[in-house]
Amino acid sequence: MDQTDRPSNPGATAIATPLRDNFTHGAATTLEDRSPVFGPEAGALTLFVNGRSARVQADPATTLAEALRYSLGLTGTKIGCDRGACSACTVWLDGEVAASCMTLALDARGRQITTIEGLADRTNLHAVQQAFIEHDAMQCGFCTPGMVMSCAALVERNPECTLEDVKAAVSGHLCRCGTYPNVFEATLAAARARATK
Repeated sequence: MDQTDRPSNPGATAIATPLRDNFTHGAATTLEDRSPVFGPEAGALTLFVNGRSARVQADPATTLAEALRYSLGLTGTKIGCDRGACSACTVWLDGEVAASCMTLALDARGRQITTIEGLADRTNLHAVQQAFIEHDAMQCGFCTPGMVMSCAALVERNPECTLEDVKAAVSGHLCRCGTYPNVFEATLAAARARATK
């Protein structure tokens, strides 16, 4: 049977037609149930970042990392590989670590976003930030914000964490300078400090 003899796939047509129609008319388009369709042009999004509401302009393909860095000026969130492999872009979404380069800004609406800039309170660094300074757990510093976010999440979740727990927490982080031993030491010190409070 050649290409022209193949039966058509009515299911594929039924799916593709509304998608085509809804994404060719811009941000004002609505689906049949009248829910708004976002895109393809940039539109206004409201994100809740570091305890504050922030409005950004983003299109459907804008990642959370891009929105944080380029729209909000929160450049502590680094973009390294831009493929979720190096963890330089780690932030918290509702208290859980997330790769912001692999999260669409659109999908972060309604969630609590915490970046490295929001980890400390107004007067004191987070215990992990302080321990990274005291234990020289950074060299070039490019991976440091993401590393701190993952280690701080671990310490918040388990102040009695072990070396193996710390290694697991940073297993997805790429530190080209090789400062992992100091990161381990710093995180365990922060955990001990947190556990005694």
